[in-house]
Amino acid sequence: MPFLGETAALITAFLWSGTSIAFTEASVRVGSLVVNITRLLLASAYLVLSILIFNLNTNLTSGQVLYLSLSGIVGLVFGDGFLFKSFQYIGARISMLVMSLAPPISALLAYFFLGEIISLWGIIGIVITVMGVAIVVLQREEKPASKYKIKKVGILFALLGALGQGVGLILAKLAFNQGEINGFVATFYRMIPAVIILLPLTFLIKKTKNPFQEFRHKKDALGYTIIGSIIGPYLGITISLIAISNTFVGIAATLMATVPVIMLPLVRFYYKETLSAASIFGAFIAVGGIAILFLAK
Repeated sequence: MPFLGETAALITAFLWSGTSIAFTEASVRVGSLVVNITRLLLASAYLVLSILIFNLNTNLTSGQVLYLSLSGIVGLVFGDGFLFKSFQYIGARISMLVMSLAPPISALLAYFFLGEIISLWGIIGIVITVMGVAIVVLQREEKPASKYKIKKVGILFALLGALGQGVGLILAKLAFNQGEINGFVATFYRMIPAVIILLPLTFLIKKTKNPFQEFRHKKDALGYTIIGSIIGPYLGITISLIAISNTFVGIAATLMATVPVIMLPLVRFYYKETLSAASIFGAFIAVGGIAILFLAK
């Protein structure tokens, strides 16, 4: 299928945009820690059921299992962990701006470790798309604005988050390069090691509330968490792996990084936020960059 990787990357961005709203609504009601634990457990259950129902082939080479496991640990534990930590120091707006470096980092790593050479027009498309995303992110106000300041440690954490995301994609691509893997199976092998590491750490670092008790009193939060875990960790990660297996890692990472742009109509419709002229301008620039990426192939 032409442009399968690019299309899958854009679908991933749409899914991650929706899941961010679902998890935000759930976190407001029961807390982010409860939501984080529950989403991982639910997504793992969905993956196991999918593999059993569709009788998917789980026989991978030891190299594929190793690369996917490392990809999950580096991307989901290391990368996401540092990104969430950066939110505490410099807020989501600046953190996501720094995370805009993930696509060029991914493209650079793919060049050295995978031998992927992107055309000149492809590079131009990546640069334009990242610029559009950066403009949109810079226009989003932090609430409260005075709470966050530019701190070196926060910038460092965000950079480590971007690096973790880039390295995680490279490791996953190395697994796909060794042979065909079903997307759900790949996600399963990528997520389980991350869950095994994250769950004990979560309970050791901070006392966690009983999820069953929390959701029993706030059923709407459970609904948001179920929806978010389906479209995010379950479908989103699976389709993102299909994306990197069918196009250059740098291009897939760029298209998946358009979440702040895709969220503009969602926050306008769902939260009734007023969109600034600069945000709309940035969105058009990003769309122009995406068009170049498709035409450059």
